[in-house]
Amino acid sequence: MLLLAAVLVYPLAIIVLRSFTEPEPGLQNYIWFFGSSVNMAVLQRTFVLSGWVTLASLICAYPYAYAMTVVGKNLRLILILCVLVPFWLSGVVRTLAWVILLQDSGVINSFLRGLGLSPVKLIRTQLGVVIGMTQVLLPFMILPIYSVMKGIDTRLLQAARSLGAKPWRAFLQIYVPLSLPGIYAGAIIVFILSLGFYITPALLGGPRSTMLSSLVQNQVLSLLNWGRGGAMGVVLLVATFILLAIAAPLMRQKHTQTRREK
Repeated sequence: MLLLAAVLVYPLAIIVLRSFTEPEPGLQNYIWFFGSSVNMAVLQRTFVLSGWVTLASLICAYPYAYAMTVVGKNLRLILILCVLVPFWLSGVVRTLAWVILLQDSGVINSFLRGLGLSPVKLIRTQLGVVIGMTQVLLPFMILPIYSVMKGIDTRLLQAARSLGAKPWRAFLQIYVPLSLPGIYAGAIIVFILSLGFYITPALLGGPRSTMLSSLVQNQVLSLLNWGRGGAMGVVLLVATFILLAIAAPLMRQKHTQTRREK
């Protein structure tokens, strides 16, 4: 608790205090933030891009996590290793690799030209940002889902099929609901981490894909305006807490319903 207070609570309290006291005491930093259409557009874009990244991560992670539960032991170790390897690489290195892949003269567009197709604009776009962020955050979605899936009794699916249910129906009505706790946990982790991303949007995105973290960096490091930068951070933090407060009862209700069905 002391370590948590020293490295998290105290710095956060300083940022909140500065947002109300610099350059002078008052609410002028928050009035400035909510009075700017640019700031509100960037805040909305931050949540929208984070939502798309969460959805893309779920689409990629769910079948991968399911495959980890049905393959043999040796292949499962290889799949787990593929999930853990990105943690050993710098996020900057992985993002620069995506720059090489997505740029106009990169590997993907060169491949498309070789097939006689028109190149696709991927770099400096929101699509490129979503692709890069999804790749970085994918392990944070896979691991929670896998931890729940490996505890699901697959004999329930066999029982459903023996009672006449088709395989796809048994999977959707039995297996998917039982895996919802892992989906919820992974979605929350990925969404919250997406809100504060800076490196990937800065390298892969453009002016139309700027996220709030870039504005905070500009205010704090470039303009040395800690008051406005702190106000942006507080707004993002409060907005995140509000969304979590709204989503938590729905998740708890669905989780309780799933346990009853089980």
